[in-house]
Amino acid sequence: MSPLLTLLATQPQLLAEHLQGYSALLNEELRLASQRWRRQALLQVAVFCSLSVAFVLGGAALMLWAVTEPLPERALWVLWATPMLPLVIAGVCLLMARQPADSENFASLGRQLNADMAMLRTAGAA
Repeated sequence: MSPLLTLLATQPQLLAEHLQGYSALLNEELRLASQRWRRQALLQVAVFCSLSVAFVLGGAALMLWAVTEPLPERALWVLWATPMLPLVIAGVCLLMARQPADSENFASLGRQLNADMAMLRTAGAA
């Protein structure tokens, strides 16, 4: 009989502990992935909202410029600067959203599975 089956037959609590470890690792990986997905979603919503506000303010500035008499040079910058702030915010959020993730999703779980499979292969070969 293989050493693995002997171990499982004599000490089944080890299998239960190992499965609890997998459960804890899976919960941690799901928590981290959920945080990354939530951050990405919030950044994309911020990009959309900021772009929407920038377009509305840009349109309002364009209408104000069209219907008013020529503005002095020192007041014209306000029409440009007002839609630029949300446009800059959208750009920053877009850059943050496009940054690569710190780690791959479920990388630790995959490494643990590979390590366990290698251990099982060596135990089966012995």
